[in-house]
Amino acid sequence: MPQLIFLPHEERCPDGAVIQAEPGDNLIEVALDNGVDIEHACERACACTTCHVIVREGFDSLEESDELEDDLLDKAWGLEPDSRLSCQVIVGDEDLVIEIPKYTINQVSENH
Repeated sequence: MPQLIFLPHEERCPDGAVIQAEPGDNLIEVALDNGVDIEHACERACACTTCHVIVREGFDSLEESDELEDDLLDKAWGLEPDSRLSCQVIVGDEDLVIEIPKYTINQVSENH
């Protein structure tokens, strides 16, 4: 059973978290069900970038992103090569180490 290891995030997950998941689970659903507060402005419809995460370990075990997700990720604040929208990530059979970026595009625009 894979583990989702969330690195500490000052506001969303201050102590970090380690969550058991099943292969086939949706990353954001498992996170939210276990108290990891990932922002999701579009209600997980793959229509925004607020649920952007960086998969620090285990990225290669995930199915590739599709064109819609890639187009949205291009607009994400702090985009990295291992960035994904957590609403689109289906857990595989490897552990994932996940970083929630410090800001989302919503927070960046609200602060300007």
